[in-house]
Amino acid sequence: MTTTLKHLKVSPKEAHTATVIFLHGLGDSGHGWLPVAKLLWSSFPNVKWILPHAPQIPIMLNGGMRMPGWFDLSSLDNLTDSKYDDEAGILESIASVDKLIQAEIDSGIPENKIILGGFSQGGVISILTALTSKRKLGGVVGLSTWVALNHKVDEIKSSHANQIPIFWGHGTADPVVDYSYGQQSIELLTKKLGFPLLPPGTTFQRPGLRFESYRGLPHSSSPQEINDLKDWLTAALK
Repeated sequence: MTTTLKHLKVSPKEAHTATVIFLHGLGDSGHGWLPVAKLLWSSFPNVKWILPHAPQIPIMLNGGMRMPGWFDLSSLDNLTDSKYDDEAGILESIASVDKLIQAEIDSGIPENKIILGGFSQGGVISILTALTSKRKLGGVVGLSTWVALNHKVDEIKSSHANQIPIFWGHGTADPVVDYSYGQQSIELLTKKLGFPLLPPGTTFQRPGLRFESYRGLPHSSSPQEINDLKDWLTAALK
């Protein structure tokens, strides 16, 4: 039985025509990204924001302590080596997120007006959901994240996966999800999965992968990144 995720909701100020679902990182909750949703709220009057809370699970990296997590994590030193991935946990979270997407579709929002995004662990789930889903989402956002299950992503991806536009932001000084893991993931998406990489300075393209590096940014977001994301979202939801 797939978990029904508890979540925060920020209702649109005008008629609801699009939805952004954004997943937090390890140990956080939907409340962690509420300030960003509120900041962007006035720029997107027709968008509903859904900020799910991950279930409490034991995390090996933290000595088995239970905390909000989308999947178990044993180390930060081998994030792009899929043999360490908690595949069952990842797939369970993808199924839970798909239920949220289905609820939006059932309420009348078209697939291409649903944007899925996430930070760190939340980004992992967002990217993989978009790659493997039968749905043709309006776009996917990954911040300070990586592509998991990379040994089989080619087998499990949908036939239209590389048509989905991606915004990927990563700080060059990230001490948690090393910047090199982001670079390796971008290489996988472009060289193996056929995503077209946008030239620097291009805001948005469909299909197209926009990769933005933020010099000196640690494992967090920044006003510049949120501003870039806002411009990308504006184009994605046109």
